[in-house]
Amino acid sequence: MPNKDERLIAALIYIISFFTAFIGPLVIWLIKKDDSSFIDFHGKEYLNFLISYIIYGAVSSLLMLVLIGFILAPLVGVLALIFTIIAAIRAYEGVEYKIPTVIHFFK
Repeated sequence: MPNKDERLIAALIYIISFFTAFIGPLVIWLIKKDDSSFIDFHGKEYLNFLISYIIYGAVSSLLMLVLIGFILAPLVGVLALIFTIIAAIRAYEGVEYKIPTVIHFFK
């Protein structure tokens, strides 16, 4: 089980994403990834999450041309918020949580 500092830093990756979507989590991950496999896991998971949801948002935007995107775009936003909160809580609990809707680019 990861120690308290590792759990806090892993949770911070998700929490800081509310303020700096890309730069904050990336900086934390790059600095701490060699110190802990737990932090490395959550850093990769967040980056996979971010890339996946950028793709989902772009597809939703394109689908606005056929009106279904107006339903999908808010859904993508709500899911991103919910999964970020859940991942932060799980990271603080010491769990290697895989977000269900993520495409895994980094393994």
